[in-house]
This record gives sequence, structure tokens and C-alpha cells, in this order.
Amino acid sequence: MNTHETICALATGRGGAISVIRISGEYAIEIADKIFTAKRKNKTLSSQKTQSVLFGYISENEVLIDEVLITVFRSPNSYTGENSVEISCHASQFIVQKILHLLLANGARSAASGEFTMRAFLNGKMDLTQAEAVADVISSGSAQAHRVALQQMRGGFSSELSELRARLLTFISLIELELDFSEEDVEFADRAALRNLISEIDTHLVRLTNSFALGNAIKNGIPVAIVGEPNVGKSTLLNTLLNEERALVSDIPGTTRDALEDVITIHGIEFRFIDTAGIRQTTDHVENLGIERTRQKIEHAEVVLHILDAQSADFHSKIVELAAEYPHKKIIPIVNKSDLFGRVNLLATTPDGRDILYISAKLKQNIERLHNALLNAIDIPATASDAVIISNTRHYEALMRSREACTRVSDGLQTGISGDLLAQDIRDILRHIGEITGQTFTPDEVLGNIFKNFCIGK
Repeated sequence: MNTHETICALATGRGGAISVIRISGEYAIEIADKIFTAKRKNKTLSSQKTQSVLFGYISENEVLIDEVLITVFRSPNSYTGENSVEISCHASQFIVQKILHLLLANGARSAASGEFTMRAFLNGKMDLTQAEAVADVISSGSAQAHRVALQQMRGGFSSELSELRARLLTFISLIELELDFSEEDVEFADRAALRNLISEIDTHLVRLTNSFALGNAIKNGIPVAIVGEPNVGKSTLLNTLLNEERALVSDIPGTTRDALEDVITIHGIEFRFIDTAGIRQTTDHVENLGIERTRQKIEHAEVVLHILDAQSADFHSKIVELAAEYPHKKIIPIVNKSDLFGRVNLLATTPDGRDILYISAKLKQNIERLHNALLNAIDIPATASDAVIISNTRHYEALMRSREACTRVSDGLQTGISGDLLAQDIRDILRHIGEITGQTFTPDEVLGNIFKNFCIGK
């Protein structure tokens, strides 16, 4: 990207009454002035102060295109840090395309995806984590996903990393000073204090990396697998949760042979429900393929709803069997069709102390209790607090590399390695933390991958 050029793009989506066209670059104000006439005589965009608004007309060869409001932002007081203009016009596709055509004809070029936000990063208006959070805010599909993205965009994650980085810089400076006086055999960096700092930093990094599983699930929806034997009511439960006839329901066992997925939001958290093929012994090749996919979905699910039939005499043993097969999974045992035996309000627990939910998916009984069980299974207090939660894979990988470098520093302090090797490992911690925020050299290829999924105009 040539960041010296002036760029323009539509910044709003379709469907509203008003559209906003954004222009940014050294000549943004002058280019907009060429096609704009203020209603008040002798008023031009070039004469306006930053963050001021003018009402007027956009014309082509004295032919009126639209009445518009234009907001002027002067560098550095704009989103990108450059001179910027935002044109609020009527949302007609003809009007929008006409205005964009006029801007291109007068010296601007079309913006690439994410180019406005990339310029904001390059001009120091935000760091890389905040820039990435812009896309997450736009795509957030639930209250919790929005909260996590907004906290990151406002610098919550960055400030925590900056504090850790600043404290490490003090020690690396002292160790570098020691290397300058290596012949005098002096120590300026207190090794005991450094050991305590590395331990503290590693504790922070562990907390951040441990939050990734939850943060990633919140960002993309908590995956919930609905599993059980054929004809226990899995598809009926999915339809009840979604409040629509999404899955085919039949009395014939083995109807569901492939996984069906859909999303609902419960108390601000997005859950991605997966209705799977019933697990049983069968000689049907196609059904066996579906059962194998069911097992794959269980492996990737954050929560498993184990559906059992109240008519089954041995469902307690089946609860134990699945729990033993997947000991690390959060499994919620659910006994369906309980209305047939008047057991919907029954309270019971599994041998390992988990609550057994008795429901009727068909009659929609105890579904609210199921909602609460799902929320409890993903630890709502953690998502509702102000703690920083990691949801970006790139951040997670850099944090893991930082932890590995911390381990090397800690081991080196234990064995008494030389200052130059110790300094190298500390530089690795600083480098990996800096990769997250963009404080170290970031190749164009990395920046391109980060911003390529942004929408045009942002």
C-alpha cells in the first residue's frame, strides 16, 4: 500500500437512509473541496477547523448530485491521524457511486480492506492489538464478544503488556551495562529481583494464555455438542432451543446422519449448538460415518449435552460410560421425555456429583434450567469481570513463545549462565511481547494478513 496517497471508500453498510463516505490522506480536504459547495457563501472545507461540519451540495458540472453534511478532521486529530473527511449523503447506490467516482476523478484512489485502520496503526493512533480489535468489534455477535473486543480496542490488553515490557527493559539495560564492564566482573542487575520479576511475568502470561480457550469460544460462539443414542430427542431439543423447526424429527432411529449447527444467544453469550448423529452399534456405513463425526464434534466441543431417554432403564450407566470416555469434557446429563413419567421436576445427581437435568424437549419444560446449566458450565463470573481475555490466535501464539523464553531465563538464573546469554533470552521475551502490540519490527506480510479480513471503509 502507498500510504502517501489519498484514499476513499464507503464506510457504512446497505440498508439505512444515510451513507458515510470516508476520505483520508494529505489532500483529503482539498479533493473534497473540489466537488463541494457550502450553502453558506464563502465557506470552504479548507477554511474549517478540525472536527467541524458544513452543510452543502455535491455537484458534477453544475448538476446537483446530493445535499450532504461534510465533517472535517485535521491531522493528527482524526481516526487515521491524517487529514480526513467524512461525507454523509443519502444512501442511494447511485448517489454513493457517483460521489466515489468524483473523488477518484479528482485525485483519490479506492481504499483497500482495512487500509484506514492500518494507517491509524502506522501513524501511532493505536497499537496492533487495538487495530485487530476493531474488526472483532464489528463482527461481534453477542454482548460478551462485544465486551471482550471493546476492552481490547480501548487498550486493556496493551496496557498490561506495556507494563510488563517496561519493567523488563530496566533489567535488560542493567545487564547490557554489565557487559560493557565485563572485565571488572560487576553485577548491576539484582539476580534475585530479576528472578522474582520473571516469576511474576510468567504468572501473568499463564493467566492470559489460559483465558484463550474461553476468549476464542466467546468470539466464535461456545461450541455445544448434543449427543446421545438415536431417538432420544436430540433434534427435538435443538428445535426447542432455536425455537424453530431446524432439524428433521422422526420416530425412526438414525434419522440424523450428519451434524447440524445453529447459533442462539443466552444472556449475552453466543452458543453454537451441534445436533449430531445418534451413537449406537450399526452396520449402516453412512450412519457409521455420521457417528464418527459425532465423536469428532465431542472432541471439539466446549460443552456436551448428553441426552438420555427417561424410558431407558439403564441411563445412569450410560452417563458414567460417556463421562469415563471423555473425562476432561464438561458434560451435562439431560434426561428427556421426563413428562411421560412425571419426573420433570425431579432433582438428582450423578455419582461424581453433577446435576442431572430432567426435561421435556417436546413440551419445552425445564429449558430455562438448561440455559442456566450452560452458563454455569462456561464460568460466567470469569466472562463478566474486567479481567483481560485473549481471543486472538496470533496473540496466544506470541504469549506462548514469551512463556518459553521466560522458562529459559528462569533456568538460566538457576544455573548461573553468563550475562550475554541471559540478555538474549530476555530480549526474546521483549520481542515476542512486542510482536503482539507491534512495538517491534512487523513484516508487511504479517500486516497484510492481519488487515486483509477487514471490511473496506474501516
